[in-house]
Amino acid sequence: MRHEWFRDEQKARLHEPHIAPITRLVDELRQQGRGWVPYVAPMHGGVSSRLLTVLRDPGPGTLDGSGSGMLCVENDDPAAENQANMMDAAGIQPSDFLPWNAYPWYINRHPRASEIKAGLGPLFGVLDLLPHLEVVLLQGGSAQDSWRRAVVARPDLLTRGLTVVSSFHPARQALFHPDPEVREARRADRIEKMRLVGELLAKRTNA
Repeated sequence: MRHEWFRDEQKARLHEPHIAPITRLVDELRQQGRGWVPYVAPMHGGVSSRLLTVLRDPGPGTLDGSGSGMLCVENDDPAAENQANMMDAAGIQPSDFLPWNAYPWYINRHPRASEIKAGLGPLFGVLDLLPHLEVVLLQGGSAQDSWRRAVVARPDLLTRGLTVVSSFHPARQALFHPDPEVREARRADRIEKMRLVGELLAKRTNA
């Protein structure tokens, strides 16, 4: 997203049929008075997505002006780059998935329990727009907390046949630990879980 022409091209596509419902949802969230919510880049799968990735909250790279203004695996920040590299290695294409956050408004910190709860409505809104969803990837503790609350509030999610995979956040901070063995185990877990997600999508494609 460091290239202006690419950002402009993505912004120009925000109302294409596959992404327009997500764009409208973001517009609604921006009216709720909680702050900035980035759009989702149209290079992603939108309502055709088979995979939903849930992280913590939008990072600085999603800000409009200093960043892309969008959630995108091509954003110019280390977490997005790591995510892109892991997905590429696992055979996951940007068009396979929709990126989202446990707390979709920009805060750039760990969301409080009340904020995780506030993020459930937007999460349900996204889930209800994804009829082809097969896999949910929860990256980090906030995302996993969000999903635990979600299935309590909406038990019908358990009947959709979704495969839920949990791992660590793709940011470097997720590896911060004094024990190098723990750091390596976390790094390996991220790679292994992404590989698993890639295999699940490939298996269902070929079924």
